Order: sequence, then structure tokens, then C-alpha cells
Amino acid sequence: MGWKVAILTASDKGSRGEREDTSAQVIRELVEEEIHGEIIEYRIVPDEMKEIMASLIEMTDYYRADLIFTTGGTGLAPRDVTPEATMQVIDRVVPGLAEAMRMTAMQKTPQAMLSRGVCGIRGTTLIINLPGSPKGVHENLAAIMDQLPHALQVLSGQYKEHA
Repeated sequence: MGWKVAILTASDKGSRGEREDTSAQVIRELVEEEIHGEIIEYRIVPDEMKEIMASLIEMTDYYRADLIFTTGGTGLAPRDVTPEATMQVIDRVVPGLAEAMRMTAMQKTPQAMLSRGVCGIRGTTLIINLPGSPKGVHENLAAIMDQLPHALQVLSGQYKEHA
């Protein structure tokens, strides 16, 4: 099955066209190659809580994405609010995914411990916060990509048996 995937980039500079969104391109390539997902929606918004929340809600409730990746806004800067926006719209947290991403990334970059990204579920959509750098995106996705098809099967009700 081809999973319906949406990508949301939170970036003040990106939303103004001042920075190329290379992180979203890394996500797109990995989604298409690794889990045979189809990108059904992509957008760049400024680091604004309400805009991030509105986009996540629309991608979930209107576009019916199975999986949403956010990139950017997960650091310590005052305008990094993606985790807070995500927490406002999800029904349940999936802490193991964020823990695995940070643990794996920290083996390569100790600064990964400063990432505040969260993962959670809204309805039957899995939302995953990724860092804003292409390298960070790649390292984080490498840590969890092999578990995403199973997670999406369980979430969508396609997987009934537990081993």
C-alpha cells in the first residue's frame, strides 16, 4: 500500500523564500524510496504556533494523510514552537519514536540532545517532528524508518495480530 504523506516545513526564512527547503527534499526522497509513500501535500509556514497547528489539522482532517513529517522549529530558539504546536493537535503521544531518533542522532552529534521534537497521533495520522537540517532529518529518519510501515498498519487498522 502506498502511504499518503504530508510534509510541513516550519521556517521563517523558508516561508519568505530566503532559504531553499533542502530538508523537505530529503524527507521526500526517503519516503518514496523506503516506504513507497506518496507526498499528497507540502507546505512551508513561518515559525508561528497557529499556522503550524492549522496546517497539521488540515493535513490530517482534510487531506487525510497517514503520516505527517514536520521539519524545523524543534530547537531551543524562542521561535522554535513546532513541538508545542504538535502537542496542541495530537490525541496521543508516541514517545518511543522521538526517543529512538534522539538516541541514534546523539551517537553522531551530541547536540541532538537539544532537539525537542515530539511524535504523536491525531485520529489515525502519525505526526513526526524532525529537525530543520538535512543531516538531522536523514539521521532521525534512519533511526525509525523501518518501524513506520508497521506503525501505520496498526494505526490504520490493517494489522490485527500481535506476535
